Amino acid sequence: MKKIDRYILLKYLTTFFFCLILFTAIVVVVDISEKTDNFVKSKLPALQIITDYYFGFIPRIDAMLFPLFVFISVIFFTSKMAGRSEIIAILSSGVSYRRFLLPYLIGGIFLSAILWMGYQYVVPKANLKWGNFEAKYIDGPTANETNNSNYKQRLYFKTDSNTYVGIRGYDTISKTGNGFFVQRFLKNKLVYNLRADQFSWDTARSKWKLFNAVERHLDSISERITKSNELVIAYNFKPRDLRKDNYLKDQLPTPELNEFIKLERLRGSEMLNTLLVERYNRDAIPVSVLILTIIGAVLASRKIRGGSGLHLAIGVIISVLYILFSRFSLVFATKGNFTPFIAAWTPNIIFGLLAFYLYKKAPK
Repeated sequence: MKKIDRYILLKYLTTFFFCLILFTAIVVVVDISEKTDNFVKSKLPALQIITDYYFGFIPRIDAMLFPLFVFISVIFFTSKMAGRSEIIAILSSGVSYRRFLLPYLIGGIFLSAILWMGYQYVVPKANLKWGNFEAKYIDGPTANETNNSNYKQRLYFKTDSNTYVGIRGYDTISKTGNGFFVQRFLKNKLVYNLRADQFSWDTARSKWKLFNAVERHLDSISERITKSNELVIAYNFKPRDLRKDNYLKDQLPTPELNEFIKLERLRGSEMLNTLLVERYNRDAIPVSVLILTIIGAVLASRKIRGGSGLHLAIGVIISVLYILFSRFSLVFATKGNFTPFIAAWTPNIIFGLLAFYLYKKAPK
């Protein structure tokens, strides 16, 4: 790496982290002004609010705006270089345009890797921390009762290709429920049936505890019945799988999300497409950082009369278009028949082609 590469890369990273810190500070100040009353009512010390709320809120917001910060940073410092004729001097010295973009590619790959790691492990934990605080201190118990988010009724799903589980009611807070039954079929014939009046999650053993359970084993000519006051048994679903809320997918680290997707696919769940879009987005969004880096560098490297202002205006328009494409793809995947993988990667494909076109048309 030559001195000019280190110069451009340093400009890239310092401008990006400056934008990140500046915009994060602004967002936090605005959020504090909106939630001051809730913080006062919670009677929590400032340190606990910071650790329980803002340690979840800040990674969540930064990950959401990360590609936009990258794009604005690249356009801003590259436009400044172009305005000072630094890029003209670099290209006039015999450096090819492709070689000039090398430090941008290195910086883009580095920031893409950071965002990818964040989406796999850090952001889900931050979403969980933020969501728990919001539910407890911001939304309050009234919102939970209104939305009936804690108590689930009439759950019915598959645990494998031949076994079905039904639950009359389940409390996600206490992890207890009632009206539990299991049915297993073999060649369209019922071979096993279990019913229990009450059930709960045994945290120590990571198994389900059934109360007043009755098991029936059936074959072609006989039936065997077993009654148990208390029965501890392992199933391939956990309390988190019974939550069935819209925020669960955002709070699961990628390994747990993959496991959850396998179970939901086996059960034929209606929310499978939503889960798949979330999973594919965790890989697709970091790649957008590299694509937007190239677009920003190509756009801003040309010296024009409007200067940084015009470059930033074009950058904002492109950012809005990218967000719109992402939202449309998400809606088509979750509400229509659009394949989740294609929905997650369509914005990258379109803007990747745009980056290639701009690169070919850029004055070199």
